[in-house]
Amino acid sequence: QVQLVESGGGLVEAGGPRRLSCAVPGSIRNTDAIEWHGKAPGKQRELVTGITSVGRINYEDFVKGRFTISRDNAKNTVYLQMNSLKPEDTAVYYCSATSSRFNYRYWGQGTQVTVSA
Repeated sequence: QVQLVESGGGLVEAGGPRRLSCAVPGSIRNTDAIEWHGKAPGKQRELVTGITSVGRINYEDFVKGRFTISRDNAKNTVYLQMNSLKPEDTAVYYCSATSSRFNYRYWGQGTQVTVSA
């Protein structure tokens, strides 16, 4: 089963930074976008940000100006730089690879980010 691999989670103080990584298997091809989603305790998983195959980026309002998504094509890795973290950013962060043309969405196992007040 194809699975992305997230890393970089941990405990961070409010106001601090954290960088997450998402390793995308080379077997995943023709991806439309790589997205980061967050699942906070007691809430549904929600989109945080995404980057398309042509480099178009979108951010949800609650992370604009604080989070930055980027990718290193040579390493097949997508990053999520999280700055000015807030306790409400505490969540399990998942990356996913999606293609509408080939009708797939692959997920990683998630990485926990806990922001202490």
